[in-house]
Amino acid sequence: MIEDIKKDAESRMKKSVEALQGDFVKIRTGRAHASLLDHLTVEYYGSEVPLNQVANVVASDARTLLVTPYEKPMVAKVEKVILNSDLGLNPATAGNAIRVPMPPLTEERRKDLVRVVRGEAEQARVAVRNIRRDANNDLKALLKEKEISEDDQRRAEEQIQKITDRYVAEVDALLEKKEKELMEI
Repeated sequence: MIEDIKKDAESRMKKSVEALQGDFVKIRTGRAHASLLDHLTVEYYGSEVPLNQVANVVASDARTLLVTPYEKPMVAKVEKVILNSDLGLNPATAGNAIRVPMPPLTEERRKDLVRVVRGEAEQARVAVRNIRRDANNDLKALLKEKEISEDDQRRAEEQIQKITDRYVAEVDALLEKKEKELMEI
């Protein structure tokens, strides 16, 4: 029972950290990378499909993405989706390919992005701590039902705290790396 609680808490904490990594990928630095457009969807024969399933997305250089739709009629739709996205990008069509230049970030914009990143990291830390609280509550419930001893509960809470500390440290490391990435010119 205690092992199940620990495993559940650890897997949920891991998912929180992975979600943070996904959020960090969406926050652009000044560099072009294909995963920048991963969250965009395109209307394709009546259904919403991820952009990377209807087009090839590659970074042609450090500041330009090259999007090549697999079908000619999709060029206009893909361009419109990129233009209307929350990324603030201005795609330019050249035949079957769409070039997406990355505008350079201003110092003010970099500082705004650092604030956003810190907020995301804090939310991840809170999520990890909430998972710890849930696990500790589960242990207290087991103690109350006399299924485990007080010593077992205390030991399990210490182990859960160690797991929590490890994942909070991972969040901090991700934050530090992303801040450094955002502030470099």
